[in-house]
Amino acid sequence: MLLAGCGTGTPKAAPHSGGPGVSLAPPAVPSHSPSSFAQDLTAATACTNRTKLAGWSNRRLAMLTIAVPVSETSVSGATSAVSAGAGGVLLFGSKAPSDLGSRLTALKSHVPGHLGLLVMTDEEGGGIQRMANLVGSLPWAAYMGKHWTPAQIQRNVTKVATKMAAAQVNMDLAPVVDVDGRNVAPGRTNPDGWRSFSGSTSVVSRDGVAYMNGLRAGHVIPVVKHFPGLGNSSYNSDFGPARTLPWSTLQKVGIPPFTAAIKAGAPAIMVSNNIVPGLGTNPASLSPTVISYELRGKLGFKGLVVTDSLSAKSISAAGFSVPAAAVQALRSGADMVMFDLGGNTGSRTSSIASAITNAVAAGHLARSRLIDAAGHVLAVRHVNLCS
Repeated sequence: MLLAGCGTGTPKAAPHSGGPGVSLAPPAVPSHSPSSFAQDLTAATACTNRTKLAGWSNRRLAMLTIAVPVSETSVSGATSAVSAGAGGVLLFGSKAPSDLGSRLTALKSHVPGHLGLLVMTDEEGGGIQRMANLVGSLPWAAYMGKHWTPAQIQRNVTKVATKMAAAQVNMDLAPVVDVDGRNVAPGRTNPDGWRSFSGSTSVVSRDGVAYMNGLRAGHVIPVVKHFPGLGNSSYNSDFGPARTLPWSTLQKVGIPPFTAAIKAGAPAIMVSNNIVPGLGTNPASLSPTVISYELRGKLGFKGLVVTDSLSAKSISAAGFSVPAAAVQALRSGADMVMFDLGGNTGSRTSSIASAITNAVAAGHLARSRLIDAAGHVLAVRHVNLCS
């Protein structure tokens, strides 16, 4: 191929040129109309969330990946973290104040750029409800799975979700789609028990989708948990190292409910802190094999991936501080990290953000991965930075 305008020597004739007197015409240059040039220019400079996020500082990106814990009776305690760009707040407590909605509205006013805020809580049912006094009560999932049809589950969950949304809570860390038929309250030795719909994979798959759809119908974002399944775990990871069933077993018993939820459009999934025998020795929330290879790759999940609380004893037992675990979780493919209420939340949040930015600066965490995580946080809220 001849390159016009190079000006370096005389080009040789093509094999079938006509010799002297026959000019060698330069290659034809495709013609472009003004409109096609404009289209090409628009495509090259198109605004997307990713192109916008690429212009953010590492610190601001890091803050967007953090969910800050706060008591539901004093949500103003998260004001400084929210003002600094935290992507979400996680409400703790057992009885919400009657004016929670107005308090959260005031908190959201501090979000930089007014981009919205993920306000999340654990409103599962039974003994794990944070604001039943405001939104109504649900029974344990085990009761729902045994006594309610999927339509009843969806209808009752929608009623609760509608009141959650009215109180400015837009994300529920539910449903639990772990397969566990043990008839016990959740505790140290079993994180599931009554939190699970059933010991039957098909029942959990069906009811988990119904619960998820109930939340969405009430305008609350569901977070399906705890991938890849805590059913019949060896222990509760909140209190120490814990293992799931072997991966070969989980693929048959524990994964189908997540597959069903993903096919039904699950917007977010929480990853557990359990070690998965057969998939490495780190807790799942810190494992690229679990998150990037299995959840993202094999199952094709494209939504938001959040960690379970990185304050869990299983995380520290694996040798990670909360800030170090946050970096490893993001490296592994998680998009948002969480930790428990307690101590100085502001300084702990700052330590996590600093660990993330330092990891990017040192080359231990790719900036592109941080941008990708921040993008997922915005996408789950349907935030468009270009509008």
